[in-house]
Amino acid sequence: MANVNLASVVLRNALRQKMGVRFSHDMITQKIGKREVVGHGWNGLPVYADRVDYPMPAIRFKEVTPDVLALREKEKGDWKKLSIQEKKALYRASFCQTFAEIKYPTGEWKLSVGLSLIAISMSIGAMLLMKAFVYDAIPVTFDEEHQKAQLKRMLDLGVGNITGLSSKWDYENNKWK
Repeated sequence: MANVNLASVVLRNALRQKMGVRFSHDMITQKIGKREVVGHGWNGLPVYADRVDYPMPAIRFKEVTPDVLALREKEKGDWKKLSIQEKKALYRASFCQTFAEIKYPTGEWKLSVGLSLIAISMSIGAMLLMKAFVYDAIPVTFDEEHQKAQLKRMLDLGVGNITGLSSKWDYENNKWK
């Protein structure tokens, strides 16, 4: 949310600097057409966006038509006289989606999961190819016999005799302390 507000402020300032003027009425009407401005909006500009966190956009969704004007005059009277179709037409003139439509899952997560699995499988494939064709075999010093010989040599040399490895070896009994 903060990133969106920051982006709109940066965009607004960039446009002001480029144009050398503040937003004029002509610029706004050119952008929104004949749509009616009904509020401040979530970022201060007259833009339309269906958002759950800010349910009242600054402008209506559709431009004013004679049909919508007739329905708006009719809505000033008794709402019981309006049919369900007329109420829906009034709603759709102001809003693109209902809350149920906004909240309905879009399935975008499937694309993310699919791309992630493709990336993981390509990484595993690259690792296996590198292991098969690029890397050498494990050195012989990694087997248990060579590791024991290396440990014995380190103990004989007294490596880390104060706080390290040799400090934990009992030289008189030839076993770990």
